[in-house]
Amino acid sequence: MMARRNKLLVPEARAGLDQLKADLLHSSSPEQTKYEVAEEQGIPLKKGDNGDLSTRDAGKIGGQIGGRMVKELIRRAQQQMEQDQK
Repeated sequence: MMARRNKLLVPEARAGLDQLKADLLHSSSPEQTKYEVAEEQGIPLKKGDNGDLSTRDAGKIGGQIGGRMVKELIRRAQQQMEQDQK
């Protein structure tokens, strides 16, 4: 498994973010999400070493996942702000 290089400001949030990732992409598990997105995109991602994977393809996978997560977090923050104003 690849080591995570991104460090969360609040490490305790990792489990919640992993669950959000799996939920948004209708995945069976957070770890499986990247493989499912890669398959949808037609990108040959395999378990283990992916040294032959292009940067562009890796970005397509991560972009899909991260983009959806950011959109959902923004939606939730907006919803919370609307509730706080009432």
